[in-house]
Amino acid sequence: MAAACTHPLDLLKVHLQTQQQVTQRLSSMAIHVVRTQGILALYNGLSASLVRQLTYSTTRYGLYEVVSSELRKGDAPLPFYQKIAVGAMSGFLGAFVGNPADIVNVRMQNDIKILDVAKRRNYKHVFDGLYRTATEEGISTWMRGVTMTSSRAVLITVAQVACYDQTKQLLLTSGYFRDNMFTHFTASFIAGTIATGVTQPFDVMKTRLMEAKPGQYKSVIHCILYTARLGPMGFYKGFIPAWIRLSPYTILTWIFLEQLRLFFPMKQTE
Repeated sequence: MAAACTHPLDLLKVHLQTQQQVTQRLSSMAIHVVRTQGILALYNGLSASLVRQLTYSTTRYGLYEVVSSELRKGDAPLPFYQKIAVGAMSGFLGAFVGNPADIVNVRMQNDIKILDVAKRRNYKHVFDGLYRTATEEGISTWMRGVTMTSSRAVLITVAQVACYDQTKQLLLTSGYFRDNMFTHFTASFIAGTIATGVTQPFDVMKTRLMEAKPGQYKSVIHCILYTARLGPMGFYKGFIPAWIRLSPYTILTWIFLEQLRLFFPMKQTE
């Protein structure tokens, strides 16, 4: 549900990250996409985005919940260092599970930027994209950019999940907050801001590697050096749309998840 709400911002972020310039703004990119492709173009690649969340986010959030509940002793909260360790492990494994859909997601979003229709990849949907990448470029393509994806996933899961958990705990123990939607909003807003700051350079590199044509970059280092020509801000291309997208995404995810916990509580049985 969160991904469906924030997909247009994710699409604009991908477009900005794959431009070899740092001056274009979110608003001008949005106007360009709508003017040239129509309003529905903002939802290009939605099927891949949803499948990515159903694989990547399900794995990392689910693993964090299960492992942290196993480590927790009674009602005592986990130490923060254990939350970081569990979050890092969950994000790392989630990145491998979600990488194939992530590649198709990036490509479908970036496809509409190519004006010459004949040069587009023109994936019909996520499953067509997965099939064609495997048959046309080899199944190993599904893991392209996984170095950056996993590195980013470690950081973003620590920030989104472990930092949310810790921030929520601190807010509740302060005596000024109760376990309600306002507390969930505050904790997730802080977690989303942290997540954007620490993961943006990895997100830029991941996007460029996944969107690249075969042979465009010789290695991850080559991609890093090519991006570095833009200066330090080249690694923070699309930061504003990334923050605008990631913060609402994090807030919506946790609000939805907390409500699901309320209506469908997980009870441990002997």
